[in-house]
Amino acid sequence: MIQNKRVEMMSLKKFSAASIVFLLMAFLAGCHRGESDSSLDNLNVQLAKVEPASQQERAAVNDAISQSRRTAITEAVKKVKDAVCGINVTQIREYVRSPFYFDDPFFRFFFPEEIYRKPVKSLGSGYLISSDGFILTNEHVVHNAEEIVVTLTDGSTHNAKIVGQDYISDIALLKIDGQGYPYIKLGDSDDVMIGEWVIALGNPFGLFEINAQPTVTVGVVSAVDRDFGRQPNDRVYQDMIQTDAAINQGNSGGPLVNSLGEVIGTNTFIYTGSEYNFGSIGLGFAIPTNRIKRVLKDLKQYGEVNRSWTSGLKVEDITPLVARYFRLKNPYGVIVTEVERNSPAAHAGLEVGDIIVEVNGHKVRSRSDILSIIEDEDLRGGDEIHLSVLRQGKKLQVTLKLEKLKE
Repeated sequence: MIQNKRVEMMSLKKFSAASIVFLLMAFLAGCHRGESDSSLDNLNVQLAKVEPASQQERAAVNDAISQSRRTAITEAVKKVKDAVCGINVTQIREYVRSPFYFDDPFFRFFFPEEIYRKPVKSLGSGYLISSDGFILTNEHVVHNAEEIVVTLTDGSTHNAKIVGQDYISDIALLKIDGQGYPYIKLGDSDDVMIGEWVIALGNPFGLFEINAQPTVTVGVVSAVDRDFGRQPNDRVYQDMIQTDAAINQGNSGGPLVNSLGEVIGTNTFIYTGSEYNFGSIGLGFAIPTNRIKRVLKDLKQYGEVNRSWTSGLKVEDITPLVARYFRLKNPYGVIVTEVERNSPAAHAGLEVGDIIVEVNGHKVRSRSDILSIIEDEDLRGGDEIHLSVLRQGKKLQVTLKLEKLKE
């Protein structure tokens, strides 16, 4: 009997313990559920508070995007593009025609070669520099032109005439009739900075004719003061601006513009790396505006550039006898044999017997060297040259101002 009571007590204890555990678990589960429900309710509240952007906010974002598109480049293009024009030229070129396919002196004697002229179409670019229709371009664009037709960005076409052209500097000035044209001002090419953004505008491959709009390419100023000197065709390219903005056939004569919309040069030629490659490889060159300004005044007034000058100085090449007389260790230079009274040479203080060994930093070995230096640097009456002179064994620096020849 006692044993049975113990069993019942133990069973009761087990049941009570189990009941307590069960109730505790149920209570905890209820608490956890309550917390979860509460968290979900909070989440729903928070999600309900996330609303789509207002119309005002969307407008502000769109405005910010639009503003980011309006860069200095796009503003400069907008400022100058309407002054750019396409140029179509009919040139007359001379060809030599032989009556035979072989070159034999005997046949040439009895059957001389014939020279015939043939009209050829070509194209280029230009830009208006005044409201009354003056247009700048390269001389090689309009060289030997019989007819010049200019297309403006409004789609209108105009016959142009050559006001003046300078073969050496490769600059030409054209004129179309009318008033009120958009135009670009020439900037200061001496203010150009290497690495600054530049824009080339023009008519590559005649694309201007499609919708009367110039092609725009962008790059930087790669270098300045590139001197190529006198070319085999006698053109002289000095102080050129180098750029990696894409320049192609037809771009010649178009403007090179800085990010302020100022013309700093006229696109003139490119290096292609091969005679079989006609496209841009990032080596383009432009004539600087300050060089153009020197030419422009003469073209407008006279139709050409007058490079005649006088110095009032006569020199002779140094012979071995002269070199021995003056005890010259390195016999180069020219000797002054005459100085005219009241001449630029006399005002500069040059004397008979002076030996000129350098002109503008270039060594002089003959009279022809002096002429070549002056021509290559496009100097004329009114310009100064700097001479290194030997006088009685001492080296002097003399500045000589060239004088315009009187007409």
